[in-house]
Amino acid sequence: MKTTVSTALLCILTLVLVGCAGMRPGYDTPTVTISSFKTIPSEGGLPAFEIGLRVINPNAKPLELRGVAYTISIEGHELIKGVGNDLPVIDGYGEGEFKLTASANLFAGIRLITDLMRNNRSTFQYEFEAKLDIGAFLPAIRVTDSDEISFQPAT
Repeated sequence: MKTTVSTALLCILTLVLVGCAGMRPGYDTPTVTISSFKTIPSEGGLPAFEIGLRVINPNAKPLELRGVAYTISIEGHELIKGVGNDLPVIDGYGEGEFKLTASANLFAGIRLITDLMRNNRSTFQYEFEAKLDIGAFLPAIRVTDSDEISFQPAT
């Protein structure tokens, strides 16, 4: 009976310590921004894009990226989704860039064009979401950036 209680307490203590280690105290979220965006030749009927991402690591420990998944939306329509796994290690207090390829979502593009035809406007909301995988025992880093794009001529 005493060994069962001791074993249970040891298991609980281990789980608490592992849970605390995953919380990453003093860890600042890396910044992910789009550094370039261009169309590239595609094999199908859908347009393809090369997207450059820039990652800034504000922490002392290197950021060993295992994978990234990202979405670019305009006016709530998820136009571009992509993933990548051939990523660099971002040194502590360093930054790095890498390029990913993605294709457009045809039906989301059609819905966006339909919405734009119904509502005549010169500004559009965009949102960029990225999930960075940094390992099996650490939670993914989620980054979101959103803003407004204006197509009004400068005065």
